[in-house]
Amino acid sequence: MSKQIYITRNIPETGLKLLREKGIAFDIGKSKLSPTKKEIIKALKKKPYDGVISFLTDKIDKEVFEACPTAKVYANFSVGFDNVDIDEAKKRNICVSNTPGTASNAVAEFTISLILTLTTRIDEGDRFMRKGKYKGWDPNLLIGTDLKGKTVGLIGVGQIGTEVAKILHFGFGSNVIYSDIAPNPVLEQITGPTRKETAEVLREADIVSLHVPLLPSTHHLINKEALASMKKNAFLINTSRGAVIDEKALVYALRNNVIRAAAIDVYEFEPKLTKGLTKLSNIVLTPHIASARQSVRDLMSEVAAKNIISVLETGKVINSVF
Repeated sequence: MSKQIYITRNIPETGLKLLREKGIAFDIGKSKLSPTKKEIIKALKKKPYDGVISFLTDKIDKEVFEACPTAKVYANFSVGFDNVDIDEAKKRNICVSNTPGTASNAVAEFTISLILTLTTRIDEGDRFMRKGKYKGWDPNLLIGTDLKGKTVGLIGVGQIGTEVAKILHFGFGSNVIYSDIAPNPVLEQITGPTRKETAEVLREADIVSLHVPLLPSTHHLINKEALASMKKNAFLINTSRGAVIDEKALVYALRNNVIRAAAIDVYEFEPKLTKGLTKLSNIVLTPHIASARQSVRDLMSEVAAKNIISVLETGKVINSVF
């Protein structure tokens, strides 16, 4: 009997082609939106699937695992994997994989675009024009902030954070400082030994950009106290995970000018937005699109498929998350 897997939503052809070449059959969920856990469970009960390709928006826990006890691997179509109950997967000897490194350049470039949007006040200029307020050139209109010479603090310097640091250092002449659980030798060859405690980064940086995974230790890392410790004119950027920021505290901080502005692409209660976020004029909100490039999606599809194939053929996962 040939192997068969379930894919909770459609993925690019690059991955599907690999599966076909290996004789692995697949069923794909029909919804373009995130399926509910109930819908995933219902689908998985239909056949004895050997594996699943899941998305960051799919809650994969004990109930899902029980719905399809034959599944040996869950290949997450994502760099993140906080949607999967890893402890439960370990108990059941189920392999869990992700797609590391596939989106690093795209997310780094997007992070820079958010920084520039805030420092050059592009979003404010766009709203100004659309409201018909432009009466001619004014030397005092929407004065921006230089990146050259400014201190940018990166919290987390994995592949994405390192790429952001390179762009800022070489492209804009920014001073880069960072916090991480360990020194980053690649980064320190460029910037020198600029690793500091997170509290120091928050106090010293003109711009703070978050690049950490969502873990118990990083949940609400940016809270009321952290925001209060930042410079009054500081900018905050988040392209990591929404719950790294206490969004209620962020709304308060922006409303009361505790910090100058923020730009976020991920949300604590995604897809719901914390009350007050959309009413603020000093925040840029984007719909979780930092990695939205066709090249990235194609590569993610390929990596997810290769993880499925590897487990079903050899019993070993390529990109294990544990």
